[in-house]
Amino acid sequence: MQGNYQTEAVMDNGSQTSPSSKQVCKRTQYEDPFAFHSLLSSSGSLLDNENSLFLGQLMPPLRGIEEQCEGGNTRSGGGGRGGGVLQPSSAPTSPQHRHNSVSSPPPLSPVPLAASIASTSSDPNFHATSLRERNAAMLNNELMADVHFVVGQPGSTQRIPAHKYVLAVGSSVFYAMFYGGLKSEEEVQVPDVEPSAFLTLLRYLYCDEIRLEPDTVLATLYAAKKYLVPHLAQQCVKFLEVSLTARNACLLLSQSRLFEEPELMTRCWEVIDAQAEMALQSDGFVDIDFPTLTSVLSRETLNCREIVLFDAALCWAEAECSRQELQATSENKRKVLGAALNLVRIPCMELTEFANGAAQSGILSLQETTDLFLHFTARNKPTVSYPIKPRHGLRKQICHRFQSSAYRSNQWRYRGRVDSINFMVDKRIFIVGYGLYGSSSGAADYNVRIELKKYGEVLAESTTKFFSDGSSNTFHVHFAHPVQVERDVYYTASAILDGAELSYFGQEGMSEVNMGALTFMFHCSSESTNGTGVQGGQIPELIFYGPTTETTEK
Repeated sequence: MQGNYQTEAVMDNGSQTSPSSKQVCKRTQYEDPFAFHSLLSSSGSLLDNENSLFLGQLMPPLRGIEEQCEGGNTRSGGGGRGGGVLQPSSAPTSPQHRHNSVSSPPPLSPVPLAASIASTSSDPNFHATSLRERNAAMLNNELMADVHFVVGQPGSTQRIPAHKYVLAVGSSVFYAMFYGGLKSEEEVQVPDVEPSAFLTLLRYLYCDEIRLEPDTVLATLYAAKKYLVPHLAQQCVKFLEVSLTARNACLLLSQSRLFEEPELMTRCWEVIDAQAEMALQSDGFVDIDFPTLTSVLSRETLNCREIVLFDAALCWAEAECSRQELQATSENKRKVLGAALNLVRIPCMELTEFANGAAQSGILSLQETTDLFLHFTARNKPTVSYPIKPRHGLRKQICHRFQSSAYRSNQWRYRGRVDSINFMVDKRIFIVGYGLYGSSSGAADYNVRIELKKYGEVLAESTTKFFSDGSSNTFHVHFAHPVQVERDVYYTASAILDGAELSYFGQEGMSEVNMGALTFMFHCSSESTNGTGVQGGQIPELIFYGPTTETTEK
């Protein structure tokens, strides 16, 4: 907003004012109309000398402009800017002016400025009370937009207005585009970014707000990487880590390799190693790229049967044939797999798994099938082109929460009652199962139902049997698949046993068990109706996969 104010006092006899006042009242330009008002307020002598008449007559229109800009909230009396200038009600009457008819220029009309203010004050964008709100009002707004982005694939594009300054101060790429060596046109084509992800990026640049959704977080991470916005990229990675499961771990591993995010890659491998069969059977596995496929098939620490790996490789090959517009024949599947198939350790399968699965898949040659059958059954085994050494897998670890065990003639009884304990751990782990006490009165069979709950929701359950030999040893029961347990969240481990009336029970229980790389904390559960608690009872062991330490036991 720029004002052009002219004040030149002229006496009615044609003479101009004195040089001192002419210096002050000459033609002046200000970007802010209040700058001239401030000059009047700070010049105490202007209203004290004889020329104050002309400046005083200029004050009413300036005061009117000020009231327009402040919405009529200026204080009456002496409350104007500067505090020392009073608007005169009439012209001063010095002796000189009593004998001279004074003529001054007509006051400048404030109507154009007032009209401009009225036109903008009705716009809700100007009612924001904070910088963030003002920037949020300009997000995806055509008002004052000086660049447009056409975002998305052809046929599904969205034209998004933006403001170069806001983008340039938040991204070095945008700065180079608009003010540096990569100067671009006023309309920028962005076909490789989804519109929703681009708007998420702009929302962060405009108002420092991050809104991430599971369906668009990968696209947002791509946009943040492309335009070098590291904090947004970091938040995307954290969001992915929290939402990481066996169902999306392989696909996220492929994306983390593409985005060069080593921490996310490590987290993906933790999930894939511990829950390999679930990860390989997920829908997203067929969408990974070939380098990720070879990395998975060659992984030494996978807890997975080889027949599951073989079937997963065939599913990926079928999807790859579709991507390459090839017919999904056995020959084409073998072609797209290439050397990756030789990473599957077919000789480590069970014979029945090989005979009923891999041998009849059609993807192996007749010579390979014959050699593999002989490898399984013959004393003199032929050389095969597949690894024959089993994978190491992950090492099971056990948390012991009791320091000793005991038995008495009148306990521990069951009769369908629940033994449960709450626990929390300070690192992410995968619960494999529980160790339980057996009969204290000789050998016995037990039927057992185990559960793992989070906030009352059953995450996993298993019904199985185990044989107790009458000793104080613990007997391990497992879930069908390892269950992911997040850090710093209480979970409930429960068991319902049906068998011999009396069993061993734990005592001298610990509320905290430090295992070196991680720490377990235990708390009594309100669901326990058979007496199990922190100090004593059932469920003496938690079996899990997690960070390895020298103090863990197999």
